[in-house]
Amino acid sequence: MLATERVVEVAEGGTRLSVSKGRLEVKRDGLDLAAIPLSDIAVVLVSHPAVTLTQAVLTGLAESGAAFVACDDRRQPAAMLLPLHGHYVQGERIALQVEAPKPRLNRVWQQVVRAKIRAQARLLSGLHGSDSGLGVLAARVQSADRANVEAQAARRYWPLLFGDPSFRRDRDAADQNRLLNYGYAVLRAVVARGICAAGLHPSIGIHHHNRYDAFRLADDLMEPLRPRVDREVAIMVTEQGGGVELAGPAKARLVEAVLGEVALDGETRLMPDAVSRMSASLVDVLAGERHALAIPDV
Repeated sequence: MLATERVVEVAEGGTRLSVSKGRLEVKRDGLDLAAIPLSDIAVVLVSHPAVTLTQAVLTGLAESGAAFVACDDRRQPAAMLLPLHGHYVQGERIALQVEAPKPRLNRVWQQVVRAKIRAQARLLSGLHGSDSGLGVLAARVQSADRANVEAQAARRYWPLLFGDPSFRRDRDAADQNRLLNYGYAVLRAVVARGICAAGLHPSIGIHHHNRYDAFRLADDLMEPLRPRVDREVAIMVTEQGGGVELAGPAKARLVEAVLGEVALDGETRLMPDAVSRMSASLVDVLAGERHALAIPDV
């Protein structure tokens, strides 16, 4: 089981990262700021261009099963490093991904989309008192979501979530989309790490097939978990408006939301643990040993 509950963001220039005695050491201007056991870290996110680190940081994080995320000059995640060896039978499990029958993959994607729309419906009901028909749409999702019900739900969901008929999900927009981008990036890293720990390869997707996307499976499995981020962003926008600054307090709230408790199979678990169990259940589905993916309720 993954022993991770921590996302470490390094957001100030002059910071130096190194590894000593199994700990990530954080220093700035010659002062020791922190020494964190590598085994406690899920993700290290570097969001300032003037941060330096040793090669031992990257290998130490990889060996402990953590993800490393580097941000661009807009402080948005641009690249991710994941462990190369995730499981002792990794080759066997990657073969399951490659050889999985198409009907089985289509059924998994149906489950993923249904779970996503149901989570969106619960969020709208909780925030605004009505799911605006999303629950009905979820029931209409067929194998492989051939009718693209996911997109139909999204067209209703986004304007209703923020109470703004003009709102659109746009990664480059300078509004609350910035907050969504950041929260999703942290979530993506947590999901990708859980996938690798289960011995699966994050680039072999169930549905996403963009040849330039190295994390297609992570993008698949995070879909029903996105409303956890959406909820926190919607609350922040209600409190502060769409122009809320993407700074320390907002980032901390988004990280806390991503790593918080979720329900899975009648139990309460932290998100990293639930993601690990979801990834492990996918192995069983691909092998034909179970029918349904274990998807957390967020």
